[in-house]
Amino acid sequence: MEIEFDALAPLQRYKILASLVVPRPIALICTVGENGIVNAAPFSFFNALGEDPAIVIFSADSRASGAAKDTVRNALATGEFVVNLVDEAIAEKMHGCAVDVPPEMSEIDLVGFTTTPSRRVRPPRIAQSPVSFECRLHTHLDFNTRHLCIGEVVWAHVREGILDPATLRRLPGTYRPIGRLYANRYCTTADEFELDNGGYAAKANAQSAIKKF
Repeated sequence: MEIEFDALAPLQRYKILASLVVPRPIALICTVGENGIVNAAPFSFFNALGEDPAIVIFSADSRASGAAKDTVRNALATGEFVVNLVDEAIAEKMHGCAVDVPPEMSEIDLVGFTTTPSRRVRPPRIAQSPVSFECRLHTHLDFNTRHLCIGEVVWAHVREGILDPATLRRLPGTYRPIGRLYANRYCTTADEFELDNGGYAAKANAQSAIKKF
């Protein structure tokens, strides 16, 4: 199948990208509105982009009216947000946070999450999340139909037992994040495997030696 993207409607492009660029990590983002209500919404157009500075990125489509969603509007107004990562244990509640609620209601209360204060930013983090990144808004790009937000991580909360204190690597079997597929479909990350580049490295070295000779 060959597909010319320029000939597709935006929804068709979305279906293709969301179905094939998988699995995607999920950011359950907390912000605070001007009324003091804590907003929590999941985004799977999300990832980490680098370590110096430590930045994460998420994008959110605009509402049908053209207005920005609450998460984007709050992040722009305050310059702060918290990215809570999602594991199997909180998957159902995360999915519930995608429901549209009126401005005076918090998704946190709707699904039964618990919040706890952050260290450097005003929005709280979700206590049940295994990992939370406190972020300050670094860059915002407005594409009219979609908003792109880059945040600089200023503090990380990681549940005890997930990271090896000496290596800062994740300990096997301690963290079960889920991935977004498409529509209401998700996947687990229970199965892992390792790969070794030794054979290819040896082949590359051998080819290099032949050329030098």
